[in-house]
Amino acid sequence: MASKAIPVVDRVTDAFFALDSGFRFTYINERAQALLKRSRGELIGRVMWDELPRTIETQFPDGFYRAMDEQIPVSFEVYHTRLETWFEARAYPSEDGLSVFMRDITERKDRETKLAQNAAVVESIRDGVIVLDNGNRIVSVNEAIEANFRLDRSALLGEHVDIVPELASVDDEHALEIDRAIDDVAVGAADFRELEIPFTDLHGNERICELRLVPIEDERANVAGIIRDVTKQRAHEQIIESLHELTRWLFQSDDPEEICSIAVHAGSDLLELPISGIWLLDDTQGYLDPVAGTAKAHDEFNGLPRFRPGEGLAWDVYQSGELAYYDDLNEVDDLYNSSTALQSEIIAPVGTHGVLMTGSFESNQFDETDLDLVSTLVENTTVALDRAEQDRLLRERTEQLERQTERLEAVANVLSNDLKEQIRTISDALEIDRTEASDGSISVPDESVEATLGRTERLVDDVREFARNSRSVGKRTRIDLRSAAQDALERSELDSASLEVETDATLRADADRFGRLLESVFEDVAARSTGETTVRIGPIGDDEDPVRGFFVADDAETRSSDPQDRSLDPIEPEDLTLPGLGLVLARAIAEAHDWTITVETAGSGERTRIEFRDVTTFDDD
Repeated sequence: MASKAIPVVDRVTDAFFALDSGFRFTYINERAQALLKRSRGELIGRVMWDELPRTIETQFPDGFYRAMDEQIPVSFEVYHTRLETWFEARAYPSEDGLSVFMRDITERKDRETKLAQNAAVVESIRDGVIVLDNGNRIVSVNEAIEANFRLDRSALLGEHVDIVPELASVDDEHALEIDRAIDDVAVGAADFRELEIPFTDLHGNERICELRLVPIEDERANVAGIIRDVTKQRAHEQIIESLHELTRWLFQSDDPEEICSIAVHAGSDLLELPISGIWLLDDTQGYLDPVAGTAKAHDEFNGLPRFRPGEGLAWDVYQSGELAYYDDLNEVDDLYNSSTALQSEIIAPVGTHGVLMTGSFESNQFDETDLDLVSTLVENTTVALDRAEQDRLLRERTEQLERQTERLEAVANVLSNDLKEQIRTISDALEIDRTEASDGSISVPDESVEATLGRTERLVDDVREFARNSRSVGKRTRIDLRSAAQDALERSELDSASLEVETDATLRADADRFGRLLESVFEDVAARSTGETTVRIGPIGDDEDPVRGFFVADDAETRSSDPQDRSLDPIEPEDLTLPGLGLVLARAIAEAHDWTITVETAGSGERTRIEFRDVTTFDDD
């Protein structure tokens, strides 16, 4: 190197050193001395490979040999481990050796590393990303743009951003809104902008995307757009809104079956669940009864089954109270129907009322979104059923109180007159003509007084039973009709009756109250009987009349008028078949069990026939 060049080179900020053809140091500036931790005196004349740190020395030979051999400038990057610094080495050959410049490029390498990392992140995310330069030309597009929006990445690079709305069939109004938002972010008028843009994909499907524009600091770009397809999300939100709107429809009905029908068809129409049904618990029978189902469910399975305790997955879910999803029914044991064509199924409890079931002929057909939507549907249905049940109980209670008040007033009037009559009878018996008593003592007709007092006591017992809350039914147990009738007959005043029970039927009822019901019927017969009486008990219903229940028929005398109304709702004292309240009490107990009682009379033969209908647990098989 010429001595006149040395002062200039010594003043440059880059590290610089010169080598001869044998790769011996001929010059080193101050920056290079600091970098190599060696002085000029220690390095001049020495071979580079012997003096440099090994981590650097091993990175130089190939580049330097090539520069000398081919007499061409070369450049390459070198990492100094101890200094944790990246350098760019540039070697310029001459016939006498090499001139080498080393520039610190650590900041640039860090920036490139971060850009590479960011690029990897951008490529990995599901959202589409477009980066724009100062002229709103596209300088970067990630893979998600192609995958999600069916746009060719190579066709976008270098193009003006206006090509995107054009390719996505965005209308002019929304395209103009995008341009304004980009300008706002680019000039710093907004920290970010968010837009919701409807567009059409390459398959002609109408979709919705969410566009978020943010500023970025880069040599090549200043605005980035993050594009997310929110079509499914918006559809989900619309369904949720429709389900909540459905609640208003559900609340307009007070019929549980109608509520379930609305819910099932909403699930079919809104949630695309065409094979669905709802089963409600029958409190009397104790099984899950199908009350609503889609047309396809009925068509595919030729009707929906009942589930008794322990039968099938439906009963398991009802007992657990937890929603269950079976993605492959082939792998599930204890199916109600092992040959079912269904492959996947969701079963959700509808509160304590029952279950909703929906299925598919394909496995793994449902996802988390479906489970969330079904949960929302059954929650709304449960609330509607709860309200309907509360309204029904309130109405029934109100009607019962009104009915009980009317009956109590009628019975009170009758009993008031009747008890006065009994007291008058006792008084008359005690008022004996003392002038006819020869020994001065009083002779009281004991049998007459005893019968009257017994009659009065019986009346008080019946009134106490009648006054019980009409819903006050104890635990229902299985009762043998023949045994219950025999026991009731023994407790009644009907001594000379011939009892014929034509069936070995059973039913479920409050045993104590059912016994009082039969007893009151027999007392009614006793009150009308004038001699030997035959009482016959048997089942009612046939193919033409499928109602379930039983009758009690007798051949005793009948009342003269209005037997149906007067015997069940007494108005005058003579309407009661004393002793006791008779059929008034029988009606109260029957209605407490949700049964219906009717009375029919005839002029001869079996003159009175009392039927207890709607006894759903009556079994005479």
